[in-house]
Amino acid sequence: MDDTTQKQGEVSLSLPARLEAILYLKGRSLSLGELAEISGVNRDQVELGLITLMADYAHRDTALEIRQEGQRYSLQLRDGLGDLVQNLLPVDLSTAALRTLATIALKKRILQSELVELRGSGAYDHIKELLAQNFIERKRQSEGRSYWLSLSEKFHRTFSIRTEELRPRAEAA
Repeated sequence: MDDTTQKQGEVSLSLPARLEAILYLKGRSLSLGELAEISGVNRDQVELGLITLMADYAHRDTALEIRQEGQRYSLQLRDGLGDLVQNLLPVDLSTAALRTLATIALKKRILQSELVELRGSGAYDHIKELLAQNFIERKRQSEGRSYWLSLSEKFHRTFSIRTEELRPRAEAA
């Protein structure tokens, strides 16, 4: 999708910013081909966008970095921050499961199939982990084969987030 065919209400972002969003939401390493397919541009453009993004991270004082492992790229915490994160997390969830939980929180209610499309097939394991710790609730869709996923009361208690704080700004206004 190029910038001129964006959906109404969608923010126009640079390719490096879109690649950053893709890497964040997927929560796993991706190849140039996968990034090209998801972002709708060719591999050369993706490679240039990643170089720009990596240079940007290298010049910022940030906890994150774009990591290249072979021919795959991921958005990761910088080395040395693992202990800090473990001390700050109030729960025992993997980083990938926390990202999946954040995606559910932002949507408030999402079809499991849509979540898997956004986060990849690893989301099935994240959903099991989140259900086992009672952070989300799952209800069968009335028509269709998927499930609706929503936040549980435990999520709101643990993270001290009120439902009205999760509303998009346009709704809250």
